[in-house]
Formats: sequence, C-alpha cells, structure tokens
Amino acid sequence: MTKPLTGKIALVAGATRGAGRQIAVQLGAAGATVYATGRSTRERRSEMDRPETIEETAELVTAAGGTGIGVPVDHLDRDQVRRLVERIDAEQGRLDVLVNDIWGADPLITWEKPVWEQPLDDGFRMLRLAVDTHIITSHFALPLLIRNPGGLVVEIGDGTREYNDRTYRLSVFYDLAKMSVNRLAFTQAHELAPHGCTAVALTPGWLRSEAMLEHFGVTAANWRDGAAKEPHFVMSETPAFVGRAVAALAADPDRARWNGQSVDSGGLAQVYGFTDLDGTRPYWARYHDEVVATGKPADDTGYR
Repeated sequence: MTKPLTGKIALVAGATRGAGRQIAVQLGAAGATVYATGRSTRERRSEMDRPETIEETAELVTAAGGTGIGVPVDHLDRDQVRRLVERIDAEQGRLDVLVNDIWGADPLITWEKPVWEQPLDDGFRMLRLAVDTHIITSHFALPLLIRNPGGLVVEIGDGTREYNDRTYRLSVFYDLAKMSVNRLAFTQAHELAPHGCTAVALTPGWLRSEAMLEHFGVTAANWRDGAAKEPHFVMSETPAFVGRAVAALAADPDRARWNGQSVDSGGLAQVYGFTDLDGTRPYWARYHDEVVATGKPADDTGYR
C-alpha cells in the first residue's frame, strides 16, 4: 500500500533530538524522504553537549519506512544552509515540507528574572538560535518549496499564539523567542499563499523529550513515575505525537485551511484522529486551562 507521503521531500531543520527527531521519523513513517539537520554528530557535539546525533535520526527515519538523510548544519551559518538547499535541489529537484524546529537554547535560559537581571549575551544568543535560524532557513529553502503548489512550512514553538498572548513566559528572551516563532508562521502564510503553499505554527503539549525524561529521572518505559516529582506530568506526551501532527498536516490535501494559524498537537489529533504511541490523544492545552490553571489536582481522566 502506498504511504501518503511517498515521493514527498521534507527538510526538518533541527532534528537531532526531541520534537524535531520524531517529526522526521513520523514523516518517514508516512513515506517521505527526509533531510534531517542538526549540529550534533558522532564526531562532534554541539554546545548542548548531549549524546543524540543527526546520524541516529536519519537511521530512525529509514527504519520507520522512509528515507533518512542526515546533514550536519549550523542554521546560523548562511553558507551551510545555502549549500544544504542546493544539495536538496540537485538530488531531488523539489521540496514539499519545511519544518523549522531549530532551538538548542535550553542552557541559555534564565527563568523568573526581570530584564535588568537577565544575562544579555545569553539572551541575545537565544534569540539568534530561536529566530535568526528560522529566518535564514526559510530565506534559502522557500524558493525551492514554492516551485510546486501545495508546499507546507511548519514553525515549531512552545505555546499557541492565543496562549502566549495571555501568558508571561517567565523570561523576556524566552517570551520573545516563542512569540516570534508564531508570528513567523503568520507572516510566511501571507507570503506563501499566492504560490499555493501553507505555513502553520505548531506547538506540542508537555513534551517527554530525552532531556525531560532525564530531568525527572525516568525512562520512556516508566515515565509515569515522574508524576511523583510533578503530578501534572501525567499529561505529558511523546515527541512522536507532534511528529504525527506534522505528518497529518503534510498528508492533508486541504492543508491550506490551516494557513497562518497557530495550532497544537492535541487539537490536531481531534481533527485528524492520530494518537500518541500508547494509543491515547493527550490534549494538554485543554487540560492546562481546565485543571492546571484552576488549581485542581492532577488527573488525566477524560483528557486522553
């Protein structure tokens, strides 16, 4: 049986770990050829200093049923990004999906300090990693994507536009970074629409990334034990959930209905019917508003 994304070419920028890795994997599971980029390789780690590598991501994409191509790229380096897109053009002649998931700024965050107590160098580095990288990648990749109508750009952030508009994100730099990602999708939507292409901002819920599992001292197998440290962790989701959200968007012939919108993985699951790896549909946004924000005790009943 032909998979829905067979013959489609995707670039997942920032696919070394977390959401980016599983977005690449789930696009591959749907049949896509996926160029997965990042700075951490088997020969050299990025400043994140974590063990995951871009080569592993590519292998996981291929194992899932797609074609994974790992390319080491620093998305702040314009020449590296330009060469990446030239390679995709030379090898494939098209680009159907661009996912801007570049981040890598976790070590730079200073939480709950006013702007006058924030370290400026770290803060501006965060903005470069979170915003400049996305703009640079779109600058070089979109001329290839718009050659064919139906192309999709997904900007991965933290928090929908509506949530971030009303919520202080505990750091001026983090707040700006995550607001900017949503706005980038909105502006690119206007620029892409005349070419028959779509841009969407997408956020996962509480993501059980590799780093988050380590933070709670649990594994993918016993993750629920993390609720002993933070009870609301019961509503967390695997990175595969947002990966399946991207795959569903890419496979939707009517994806243009989402153009310029800011959506979340739980909400899209209600529309498309995909599930997390355990067969549930965690709806973090609704849970947060109805349980966390109202001070109710942690209980995921009815939210999966």
